[in-house]
Amino acid sequence: MINRSRVCLITIAVLSSAAVLTGQAGVEKLKDPTQLSERAPDSFRARFDTSQGSFVIAVEREWAPLAADRFYNLVKNGFYNESRFFRVLDGFMVQFGLHADPAVQSAWRTANLKDEPAIKSNTRGFVSFTRESSPNSRYTMIFINFKDNSYLDAEGFAPFGQVVSGMEVADKLYSGYGRQNIPDQRRILREGNAYLLAEYPKLDFVKTAIIETGAAPAK
Repeated sequence: MINRSRVCLITIAVLSSAAVLTGQAGVEKLKDPTQLSERAPDSFRARFDTSQGSFVIAVEREWAPLAADRFYNLVKNGFYNESRFFRVLDGFMVQFGLHADPAVQSAWRTANLKDEPAIKSNTRGFVSFTRESSPNSRYTMIFINFKDNSYLDAEGFAPFGQVVSGMEVADKLYSGYGRQNIPDQRRILREGNAYLLAEYPKLDFVKTAIIETGAAPAK
């Protein structure tokens, strides 16, 4: 006679082991930027479910092809999941995009994108990758403009997408730490979410980010 309880337990164990292996494989893939090089669709949407609600970023590849490809691959492979909105400046922008695990983030530190011209402008709701003062320094961090920051266009910040749904959610992201108590980005790179959870527990975060299938074009 078949012991159905035992069969169920074995099935659950097998599924759990498969999930763990899939998760481990996903993490290892994220540690190798060369594996995340798929060409993005000409138009697509990415849905971010956050601790404050959801917003959708519509991307047009023609606006900034390199940025669109990078963003598509990062979202598709779960890079932004559990990422904290660590720099939220009222009346300016919200910045995020450092991985929860510093071992993963370190693999991307030199996976820089070449600069692209700004075809669209950094006005309210538009999304760009952050960059440093040196050329070709974009990698994984992005920001959403809260207002007209079009002066950034000439400084190498090329918008690749726009928040088309849920901008009110972005507006609600926790900004209480202010401009004088912004998390130390160097420590985020070294310690990941362990540092942010310990010292900045009120920060909002991305629960999951996915590429929406069957969504209308971004335009």
